Amino acid sequence: MALNAFKTIPLPIPQLSLAAVLKCGQSFRWTTLTPTLDDSDASPTGTEPSPTAVEYRICLKDRVVCLRQSPDTLYYRSIYPDPQPPSSTLHRFDAETLEWLKDYFQLKIDLVSLYKEWAAKDSVFAGFQDRFEGIRILRQDPWENLVSFICSSNNNISRITKMVQNLCMHYSPPLLSDPHPFIPGETLTYHPFPPPSALAPSGVGLRLRSLGFGYRADYIQRTAQMLVDEHRSGTPKSTSLRDTAEASELWLRQLRKMKTSDARDELLKFVGVGRKVADCILLMSMDKKEVVPVDTHVYQIAVKHYGLKSATGGKPNMTPKLYEQVNAKFFSIWGDYAGWAHTVLFTADLKSFSSYGLNTPPSQPLAGKSPKKKSKTTAATLDIGIPTPPLTPGPSPLKRSRESDKFEEEDPMSMSISQLCEETSDSLSLADRVKKRRRRSYHLLQ
Repeated sequence: MALNAFKTIPLPIPQLSLAAVLKCGQSFRWTTLTPTLDDSDASPTGTEPSPTAVEYRICLKDRVVCLRQSPDTLYYRSIYPDPQPPSSTLHRFDAETLEWLKDYFQLKIDLVSLYKEWAAKDSVFAGFQDRFEGIRILRQDPWENLVSFICSSNNNISRITKMVQNLCMHYSPPLLSDPHPFIPGETLTYHPFPPPSALAPSGVGLRLRSLGFGYRADYIQRTAQMLVDEHRSGTPKSTSLRDTAEASELWLRQLRKMKTSDARDELLKFVGVGRKVADCILLMSMDKKEVVPVDTHVYQIAVKHYGLKSATGGKPNMTPKLYEQVNAKFFSIWGDYAGWAHTVLFTADLKSFSSYGLNTPPSQPLAGKSPKKKSKTTAATLDIGIPTPPLTPGPSPLKRSRESDKFEEEDPMSMSISQLCEETSDSLSLADRVKKRRRRSYHLLQ
C-alpha cells in the first residue's frame, strides 16, 4: 500500500524508535509485518527492509492502528470494521487515532531532553545513549497491562506474546480481517483484548491451562473475577475511541490518580501480582514514571555499575528491603523519570540487543556450520532489526533452566554496558570497536 494512504507525524527516531519500544517487553500485542526480500519496498542492498517497509499493527476495540516509520517521520492510519465510517466522519476518527497515538506513546514528553539529562548525571548511561535512542515508556490500558504481566511470571516475551494472542483469539470475537500489506493472498484477522467479564467465569481457568498458561491460568481468572465482583456497578461508558469500557476497567484507570503507594497496594490485592508485577503496571500504564521494577537482572546492574553492595551467597533473596534499596539507588541517580531511564538501561544490557544500533554486517557462521537459508516468504509476525529479548535473562539454549530469569549463556559476540564504558577512552569509534571485538571473538571460536 502506498505511503500516501498514511497520515504523518514529524517525529525523529531519537524521540521514538518503534523497533525498540515495541520489542523490549512492554506490550505484547503489536504485530510486525515485513515484505519478502524481493518486494519492491525492500532496501537497495536487498538484505533487510527499509524503515517504511516495516509495518506495526495493534487491534483496539473498534479499529486496527497501523504504523510505519522513517528516520524523521511516523506514518499512521486506521482500519475500521464494516460498515466503514462515512466520509463525513472519517476525519474525526483519524483525529481520534492521532490523539490515541500521542497518549499511548506519551509524545508530549521530550525524550531527547531526558536522555541528555540522564547522560549528564550518569556516565554509564552516557556510554550507550546514542546506540539505544528512542526508547520511551508506553501508556497502556491498565487492564491489558495487568493481565499481560500476570503472564510474565517466570516467562519470556515469545511465550507471553503467544499467551496474550490466545486470550484474544479465544475470548474476544474478531473485529475485522484485512489483507496482508506485503504478501498477496494472505489475510490477517484481528481480535481486541477481552474485557474482564470475558475472563471471569469459573471455567476460564481450566481452559487457559489447556492453552498452555500453566499456573497463571487461575491467576488470570481469579483476578478478572475479583474485578467484576467488586466493581460491577455502573453501566459501560464509551471513550473517545468508541470504546465501551466496563466499570471494572474504568476503576483500574482511576488508579492513575492515586499516590504511587496507594495504587500499588490496590494492585497487590490481585492474585498473581507481586511487587515487581505491580511496579511494571504502575510504570507502564499508570503514569508512575519514577517506579523501577526490580528483578535479579536489574539488581545485578545496580551491583556491577552503580556501587550497590552485593549480597553474599550468589543469587540474592529479593527481600522488600533489598528491593527498596535498588529503587532508591536508581531514583537518586535519575530522578523523577527513573523508571524511564531504567528501561533504556535494561534493554541495552540484554544480550539479545547486543547488535542493536550497530551498522555492522551479519555475524559469520561458526566453523563447520553453514548459515540457514532464509525462506523467501516472510511470516506475518517476523522480528526485524533486533531479536526479541526476554523480560529477564533467558536460559541458555545449551543448559535450560526451569526459571527463565536465572542465567544467560556467556556470548563472546555480545557487548555489555561494562564493556561499552571500559572502552570509551579508545580512539576508535563505537562501531569500529564492536567490529574489532567481533572479529577477535570470531577467531577465538574457530
